Parts: sequence; structure tokens; C-alpha cells
Amino acid sequence: MRPITTIATGAALAGLTACGTSEEEGTMGGDMGALMDPAGAAMTKESPATFRARFETTKGTFVVEVERKLAPRGSDRFYNLVRHGYYNGTKLFRVIPGFVVQWGMSGDPALNKVWHQARIPDDPVIASNEAGTITFAMAGSNTRTTQLFINYKNNAGLDSQGFSPFGRVVEGMEVVESFNDEYGATPSNNQQRIGEEGNAFLEKHFPNLDAILSATIE
Repeated sequence: MRPITTIATGAALAGLTACGTSEEEGTMGGDMGALMDPAGAAMTKESPATFRARFETTKGTFVVEVERKLAPRGSDRFYNLVRHGYYNGTKLFRVIPGFVVQWGMSGDPALNKVWHQARIPDDPVIASNEAGTITFAMAGSNTRTTQLFINYKNNAGLDSQGFSPFGRVVEGMEVVESFNDEYGATPSNNQQRIGEEGNAFLEKHFPNLDAILSATIE
């Protein structure tokens, strides 16, 4: 379902694939009425200038602080996905120590289908991809949809490739660094299957993946 972006970081090549919990909903899928309409008013609201998102995971809690001025389009997309529950139940399907942890394909194939082409234009890169920053994955220019990654180290080489951070982890970086890395990038090499089958595929073939249990706007 999602095209694969291949990025060079030093001598290594790594794919960063592009493909919230609402206040009312707390289960996987969240506010389905809003989430099934990516272009609707509920999913295109402008985010606050600064805000925090709390992620409850299978390893504990981490908090991201967002500054809209760093990447306005990315900030808006992230804000609406979180507040309507898109990330509830999503698996952390790419964990590469010393590089990134990545997630953002829904456990619900119906959501993957509608968000696959819900792309937003690029933001200029203002902040660098330093350790702890959060950034949308993408598959080339103007292809950001729902997938995110957090940098485990200073990945400044991503800056020139157009990856624009919009916030950073301000609490719980030790949690982010503890996610299970036994599968490395292997699950992310099966994105068509993830898109079509959702968490059923990941739970069958990669049962020890960590997950986002819920994400909320603080």
C-alpha cells in the first residue's frame, strides 16, 4: 500500500516509508466518522501554535511537544490524526537502534485504504533531524500521509532529503529507546500486506512488536 522511500545515511541505506486519540474515543480506530474522511473539516483543522501529545505504549509513556512554526502542514496533520484516534493500536513496525523507530500504518485495513493517498504538501526543513525529534516519513516530494518516525540519533543527513521535524520528545525518551528491535526493518518491508491486512498480519508474523495503545492531545 505504501511506497518505500530509500534514504542514504552515511554508508547505510534505510527506507522511511510514507504511507491521536480523540477526546471521545479510546479504542483502535478512534473517531471513525472523522477518520474515514481525510479531507473533511474534522481532519483539516489548524493545530495550536504549540501543543503536546501523550503516547501510551506497551513499554510506557512518552510525550511529544509540537511547534507548528517548524512544519505547519505536518503539525496540522499530526494534530488531527492524534485527536481523532488514528494512532490507537498501531504497531511500531520498524525499530533500528542508532537510527529511528517508525510507525503509523493503521491496524484497520479500511483506514489504510482511505489514508494511502491522503498526501500533504512538503514543509520546508527548518529544524534538523536531531535525536528525539519526530518527523513524517515520506516516499518523495509531497507524499506525507500518516507514518512517523522518531530519530534515535542526530540524523542530519535526512535534512537535505526533505524530512522536516515538527516536534520532539520531551518526556519518556527512555521508553522510545526501549521498543523491541528484534525484527529490525523486516516488518516495514511488507507494507502492502500491512495495508491490506492491518494488525492481523503483524500479529501473526511479528508477534512481539510493541504498539501505541493510545495517543491523546494534552
